[in-house]
Amino acid sequence: MATIPPQLPLATRSALRRASSSVHFFTATSSFRHGATKLFLPRAFSSSVKLPTKPPLCTADELHYVSVPNSDWRLALWRYFPPPQAPTRNHPLLLLSGVGTNAIGYDLSPGCSFARHMSGQGFETWILEVRGAGLSTRVSDLKDVEDSAHELSHQIQSTAKAAAKEAQVTEIADTAPPASDVSVVGEASASASAWDESKIVARLTATFMRLAERLSGFLSEGQSVFMSAKLFDKIAMLLEDSRMYERFNEIRSKLLSLIESRQNSGLGNQIRELTQRLVNLLDDGQKSVSPQLIDLQERLTSTIEDFQKQLDLIVKYDWDFDNYLEEDVPAAIEYVRAQCKPKDGKLFAIGHSMGGILLYAMLSRCAFEGREPCLAAVATLASSLDYTTSDSALKLLIPLADPAQALSVPVVPLGALLAAAYPLSSRPPYVLSWLNDLISATDMMHPEQLEKLVLNNFCTIPAKLLIQLTTAFREGGLRDRSGEFYYKDHLSSTTVPVLALAGDRDLICPPLAVEDTVKLFPENLVTYKLLGEPDGPHYAHYDLVGGRLAVEQVYPCITEFLSHHDSA
Repeated sequence: MATIPPQLPLATRSALRRASSSVHFFTATSSFRHGATKLFLPRAFSSSVKLPTKPPLCTADELHYVSVPNSDWRLALWRYFPPPQAPTRNHPLLLLSGVGTNAIGYDLSPGCSFARHMSGQGFETWILEVRGAGLSTRVSDLKDVEDSAHELSHQIQSTAKAAAKEAQVTEIADTAPPASDVSVVGEASASASAWDESKIVARLTATFMRLAERLSGFLSEGQSVFMSAKLFDKIAMLLEDSRMYERFNEIRSKLLSLIESRQNSGLGNQIRELTQRLVNLLDDGQKSVSPQLIDLQERLTSTIEDFQKQLDLIVKYDWDFDNYLEEDVPAAIEYVRAQCKPKDGKLFAIGHSMGGILLYAMLSRCAFEGREPCLAAVATLASSLDYTTSDSALKLLIPLADPAQALSVPVVPLGALLAAAYPLSSRPPYVLSWLNDLISATDMMHPEQLEKLVLNNFCTIPAKLLIQLTTAFREGGLRDRSGEFYYKDHLSSTTVPVLALAGDRDLICPPLAVEDTVKLFPENLVTYKLLGEPDGPHYAHYDLVGGRLAVEQVYPCITEFLSHHDSA
């Protein structure tokens, strides 16, 4: 397993361990394709459906699922109908959430629901949960989708709260040494299990074959070698007799060469033969060295199992920002258009944080390709394509910019980490109180809504996604996965009206970052508004959506902007 930084609080480290070992998946394999996908073209969605019964978590009027072409993902769409007395509108509204968040942030409670407020203003409102977020799932059959939605709902509502409770007692548990680190000596060594050579050969062979073949669609050649080397390093740590290293390194070199070559002809037999030699070497080592290696089989088996879990995470969390942009958002737009049938075929869209970044990137790409986007107007809340000139707290992500980090730490279980940290930030002695400032300014969120947001709104994030987002902190701003297309370069050519909102105390997306993107748009199309006053109230990152004054100070300016551009 990946090493957890020792400087993290004990409760946080425990949550990371729990999250990395208990992430739930539905059996399917990601079908990500490395080739570029043509953006925003109409598609057919034969398996997109409205769910017959909503799970308890979903407080929308309906829950729909839209399939993503060339993928096994089914994305959740929360739907809110306008009441009969609401004004008639010409365009539906699509809401996009931030990185690692679900739909709950837009619908925290009946009295604090941005989605419900906008539907009350006459806009048929939809919230998209992108792949890996909220109630989105990988199953396809209608009954399975329904079962999956209810199971995910239960997990979101119960797991985070349980993690928060457990965090209070992890201090004792965290100091206990792992069972695998305790050597068996004396009389206990006599009861160690016999060395099962055939089982170890089979396990190792399967792992090496997977690196050489099955992961070829997910890992580049260099990444496969990097992962293989990591496994060999772990095995080498089990060998305490230096006399064995020369023989070990010879076998290691040949296996790495085979994995790197990925030759199909005879690959399996060659890897199997070398694996047998490696296990024979370990067998000789067990017989010839000190009793500390008597539990070698158990330790080696544990090493292989942990490594295989890491490979599973790489495969199942193999997506980035461009997957959202090129596949998820277009699928949702086409589905909403098909359901609502706006006369001009366009939608309104609002994005918070990464949701707004997705909208900016969409406008840029469409302008570059000379196409009209299916958007009548967009509003962004705390979003920017370029953070280089601002002092954003997201600079903490920069260490993840090394692609090797996506292999060492393939996912960041943000939900579990925040759930574990919440008791330490909201109760004496307030060890992590600074986390609250990242989310909400002082007294701007009701405590129960802040708790619901922290414990239920955040999900697991692929490191691969974070790696691409870190390009927003480099010269030129956010880039596509190839590193050659700069999303901010073509905003000046868009024809879509934009409202950009910023919070005066937003530590994640400071006003300066928002302004750096706003100034790229034609002046006649962009409206910028800074929320917050010198003497208060102040707005942090989530206050623009769920703050106690948002319904009075934020929502009306968004409604006014969209109403102005609602001509058919």
